[in-house]
Amino acid sequence: MKIETKAVHAGRHTDPATGAVTPPIHLSTTFERQPDGSYPTGYEYTRDSNPNRNAFEECVCALEGGQTAAAFSSGSVATMTIFQALSPGDHVIAPDDLYFGIRQLLRDVFIPWGLEIAFVDMTDVSQTQKAVRRNTKLILAETPSNPQIKVTDIRRTSEIAHDAGAYFVCDNTMATPILQRPLDLGADLVVHATTKYLGGHDDVMGGMVVAKQENDLFRKIRMLQKIGGAIPSPFECWLTLRGIQTLPYRMRAHSENAMKVAKFLSDHPAIEKVLYPGLTNDAGYHIASQQMSLYGGMMSVLVNEGRDKAMNVAAKMRLFIRATSFGGPHSLIEHRASVEEPGTKTPDNLLRLAIGLENADDLVEDLAQALE
Repeated sequence: MKIETKAVHAGRHTDPATGAVTPPIHLSTTFERQPDGSYPTGYEYTRDSNPNRNAFEECVCALEGGQTAAAFSSGSVATMTIFQALSPGDHVIAPDDLYFGIRQLLRDVFIPWGLEIAFVDMTDVSQTQKAVRRNTKLILAETPSNPQIKVTDIRRTSEIAHDAGAYFVCDNTMATPILQRPLDLGADLVVHATTKYLGGHDDVMGGMVVAKQENDLFRKIRMLQKIGGAIPSPFECWLTLRGIQTLPYRMRAHSENAMKVAKFLSDHPAIEKVLYPGLTNDAGYHIASQQMSLYGGMMSVLVNEGRDKAMNVAAKMRLFIRATSFGGPHSLIEHRASVEEPGTKTPDNLLRLAIGLENADDLVEDLAQALE
């Protein structure tokens, strides 16, 4: 079954009670027990499981080609739960340009808790290899990365992890399973902020962990999901599942628009550099062309003349909205360093662009007037 068909059908079943093609939203927090104490429907309490959440997990699992999946209330808590499933004294290797919220989580929560963390440039596999220790239990990659759009070699990094007896986790939020298949390339787990492209409409928050196999690490993740209860509501699951139906076509449109915008910006005298793996002169192009089918809708640009000029460009946009997040139909622009923590590695002249589903010519025209 092709991925476009999976996006429409996986996890969805005609409602047996009414024949409804669109699944109902099951808002009940509790389910009836039979006189003998059993739960023949398989549902007891919605923190443990819910029909909408099960359908959502089944769908994303099918898209990624995994065996099982666990949904969470945000991408951050999905990633946090992976770390919680480790033990104090375990060693983790993570990207030095990791999304700042997760980097802060590691530094302020998990290092004091007892995890040992090495931040490395994961575009250089030799650095990842050198960072491996006896107690390395997990390597986390984010590719393309946020916001510097760096590309990690998934296959090679997974080999390093497995040679060390460690798990390899890939954040596939930017690429989605439409453009990149980490489990096929050797990853053990894939993590998503389903808030972004999977939801696709800037109106729902969630996260997902998909496992290639139901291994010991995933069983701990599932236990923490049920005990902790950091789960999406039935309505959030329903909304995201609805959004996924158009995901293959949206990702192609995002990618096509982004390539047009990237080519325009790469020739503009006000732009120092465009960070987009679809450009042949991008540092990540070679690896991205091997492991991605298209290059996605996210890019960053370094603006000549520094921070003030970058802020001025963002202020002059008319179609691009100055806002955080990405993955919806609207094009967004953000000066990332000003929203990240002090000491961020994000350059002060960097603007992150989330290319939406508007006409690409209109987006180019908007950027042209703002860069004047």
